[in-house]
Amino acid sequence: MDRSTDTLVASAAALAHGGDLDQTLSTLLGAAAGATGAARGAAFLQDPDRPGLQLGASLGMSPEADRAFEAAVNEESHPVAVAARELTASFEVPAASPDGTKLVDALLPLVVRHGGVDMGVGVLAFAWPAPHSLEEADRAILQAVADLAAVAVDLARLGSLAAERSEWFERMAHTDPLTGLANTRTLGRVLELELARAARQGGEVSVALIDVDGLTEVNVTAGHEAGDDVLRAVATVLAESVRLVDTVARYGGDEFVLIAPGAAGMTVAQRVLDGVAALAEQHGRRISVSVGLARFPSDGASSEELLASASAALLAARGEGPGTLAAAPLQAS
Repeated sequence: MDRSTDTLVASAAALAHGGDLDQTLSTLLGAAAGATGAARGAAFLQDPDRPGLQLGASLGMSPEADRAFEAAVNEESHPVAVAARELTASFEVPAASPDGTKLVDALLPLVVRHGGVDMGVGVLAFAWPAPHSLEEADRAILQAVADLAAVAVDLARLGSLAAERSEWFERMAHTDPLTGLANTRTLGRVLELELARAARQGGEVSVALIDVDGLTEVNVTAGHEAGDDVLRAVATVLAESVRLVDTVARYGGDEFVLIAPGAAGMTVAQRVLDGVAALAEQHGRRISVSVGLARFPSDGASSEELLASASAALLAARGEGPGTLAAAPLQAS
């Protein structure tokens, strides 16, 4: 095979099987250097979420040279920065490092098109060991490699975006959008798992039903946005008060549920009660919660029975006044 065919094969393989973007870019730089005799190469990327150009891969340079080069190209007047802005290739670049080493002879912007609009995603830079005249075939190879590198960057970003969207949808499917806590769907699943584990191991699980006192009045007098602020404040206390093994979920308009494996449920519930009581005033009102606690297996053998017991205990707590914790009575064995 001739050099252009070798480059095409190596580049296609890098794009199809590279996986890791940095490794793919390194392979593409090596393929271009092997075909054209370049001694050094670098791939700079433009991240839409970060300013400037970041070095994605390099060839024939030390780590120190990499850092110095990356710092230099982020000067607005540097040829690499200009190529990134103007999306124009150049094969005769007057740029050298402070020690006189020629770091750039050719620049090729990485360009992708979406919706008919050209978008720059980076720049490839190459240098040769001596004054070098690039033939048309060399320029064509470098441009082909730049096009493949642009596709590699674009595919990597699309893959990252797809993964982020998938993670977001997964998170939204299991969390309450207002408070960020688990939703009722997640609550049911976690509770069943914890009860099954406790039954196998002969352990306990506490379920606390937590009601925000006076939330209806807040909604009426200050508006639903004020009520949402109260819910978020209480949710923050819940998230900060529980242990890593515990689960907290929003359960209805003004209620939350705490699932606490083991025997420390009362302690965790009291911590929540105290944490909410210590909150600063919200919209001119002190905030408190009432809590009803039930334990597995003494207060119920299923999730339905436990929640019913916790609900009865919560009713008793409300009867004693705001900011009260009540536990379900133990059933006789």
